[in-house]
This record gives sequence, structure tokens and C-alpha cells, in this order.
Amino acid sequence: MKNLIDSLDKAFESRVRLGIMAVLVVNERVDFGTLKELLNLTDGNLASHLKPLEAAGYVDLQKQFVGRKPNTSYAATPAGRTAFQNHLNTLEELIKQQK
Repeated sequence: MKNLIDSLDKAFESRVRLGIMAVLVVNERVDFGTLKELLNLTDGNLASHLKPLEAAGYVDLQKQFVGRKPNTSYAATPAGRTAFQNHLNTLEELIKQQK
């Protein structure tokens, strides 16, 4: 069991980061406002959790203008998708071992 716990990715220890990745892996790209609304977070809270995911290479951001308004959107990178799936697989294995 210790080996499995050590296999969990620290980038996903927060419930907010789990939520961010859950949204991003099932959507091609999601804008900041939609993420904020879906996860019921403040701007600052969402931004503070996105930064470590970006730094880990798990999330890609894209800034553009929609009309005259700036728009920032996010997508899970291939590395992020793999890391998140590995994290979920490890959690599942931990649960199976407890039955």
C-alpha cells in the first residue's frame, strides 16, 4: 500500500486540482470563466490552482481576444491526461486493496 500512496501525483492532491483536471480531460478546451463557474471558485483561487498544473506541464493556456474582450482558455496536455489517468488508476487500486 505504501508504494501505491507514493505513486499518487502530488499535483492532484487538492480537490480543486482534481476538479480542474476532471473538467479538462473531458473537454477539448475550457475558458477561465466556465471553469470558475463549474467549480464554484473565485478568480484568485482558480488561478492559484492552475499555476502549479501549468508549471507541471499538465495544463496548457491560450490567450486570445474574442471580439474586443481578452479570453483565456485551458486544455489538458497529453502529459496531463496521462498523469491524471495514472493518478486515478492508483486511487482505484488503493480502493480495491481495501476490499
